[in-house]
Amino acid sequence: MKPSYEIIWSNCLSVIKENVPQISFKTWFDPIVPIKVEKDILTIQVPSAFFYEYLEEHFIDLLRSTIKSQLGHSAKLEYSVIVDTPHKKNQQPLTQKLPSNNKTDLRNRPVSVPNNSAEKPLVRNPFVIPGIKKLNVDPQLNSAYSFDNYVEGECNRLARSAGLAVAKNPGKTAFNPLFLYGNSGLGKTHLAQAIGIDVKKYFPEKTVLYLNANKFQTQFTESVRNNTVNDFLNFYQMIDVLIIDDVQEFAGKEGTQNTFFHIFNHLHQLNKQLILTADKPPVEIKGMEDRLLSRFKWGLSADVHIPNYDTRKAILKQKVYKDGISITDDVIDYLAGNISNNVRELEGALISLLAQATLNKKEITIDVATSIVEKLVRKPTKELSVDSIQKTVCEYFGLQMDVLQSKTRKREIVQARQVAMYFSKSLTGSSLSAIGLQIGKKDHATVLHACKTVNNLIETNKDFKSQMQEIEAQIKM
Repeated sequence: MKPSYEIIWSNCLSVIKENVPQISFKTWFDPIVPIKVEKDILTIQVPSAFFYEYLEEHFIDLLRSTIKSQLGHSAKLEYSVIVDTPHKKNQQPLTQKLPSNNKTDLRNRPVSVPNNSAEKPLVRNPFVIPGIKKLNVDPQLNSAYSFDNYVEGECNRLARSAGLAVAKNPGKTAFNPLFLYGNSGLGKTHLAQAIGIDVKKYFPEKTVLYLNANKFQTQFTESVRNNTVNDFLNFYQMIDVLIIDDVQEFAGKEGTQNTFFHIFNHLHQLNKQLILTADKPPVEIKGMEDRLLSRFKWGLSADVHIPNYDTRKAILKQKVYKDGISITDDVIDYLAGNISNNVRELEGALISLLAQATLNKKEITIDVATSIVEKLVRKPTKELSVDSIQKTVCEYFGLQMDVLQSKTRKREIVQARQVAMYFSKSLTGSSLSAIGLQIGKKDHATVLHACKTVNNLIETNKDFKSQMQEIEAQIKM
């Protein structure tokens, strides 16, 4: 009897999980839902057209091999793409033969509603002195927040990819609205403004506007006080690309939510682009009307994580290069390894370091960097990086770091190396290749084998499992 589609897909995921980084697995495979299997065709449901296209471009070989291993050489894969619009919600299945790598444009394009007026009406612009009615909008964008200055990493790859797609085709992709969420200081504002900057570059005739939710709330309150709500509505309904930061600030403000609901509907119906940011995903925002939250989910919700060690290094190196400053690699390594909460802290520490070194005419050394970090950065927990994990594992087994990095095949050294690789994969966002490079200059296959070996020992050896629990506690201490 052939196994069920749930078991088939579960078996596929077990293989896939061992061959992609943890963050990539969570981003691209956790949201997939198996639908059915008929003959040799497995149907999986993906949340958007972008998912389908991304899977086809980056993971088709892996999907092909894993599904063939379950269903045989003639296996086929069928995607069921969710299309959720304000008018309907359905699924569009596409049969994709596994040997093919062709892509189909599944993007949902709402019908354009023509504007029959000969020219846009004159309305009050809330960004200028009251009484000036010409629609001449300053986008309120910071030129420093461009894609050129935005470092890509595992922490933001989905959000950045979607942002680039929106910038090249605003209002015409499946990512409308584009909802960016994550903790403060991780680059959501930078990314949102980078989209706006590129839209103005590609489409200078479009009206782009960025503002914080608090500014929107203030303007709305003033329009109520001055009896100019209609002008307020008309102004925002004429924007082509509206970017609102920190929309969670609308929570509990019923009048503002109701007004933004009408603005949202109007812009979305006319294929205008909405870009929203928040400190949490829509489902976790409290005090917001359900009808508004449901609209936040129409497009793509993309989270921005804490950058891993490699990404933090890249951010520092880019800033140092841009500012024409000379800093040694060991100082950059120290900053990247000891400042992990957010990008804002990282850049702030670098600015303070440069200021101190300039004012005191001191060379930028590890000692100077240490004094700055201790004063500016709060570190409630130990930084979970590949380097710190190696150090903790070496301390536990009584080994020197250079021994772990050596080519020796002694059993106890090999096992310690495998344990370090296992925790690096499970506790950091580093890729298999990056882990292998930092632990003995091994390749990704060696890291994958190490993780499988440690997993097997945890499942079969109680003493080893107890040791692993002790090591993990020390790593997180």
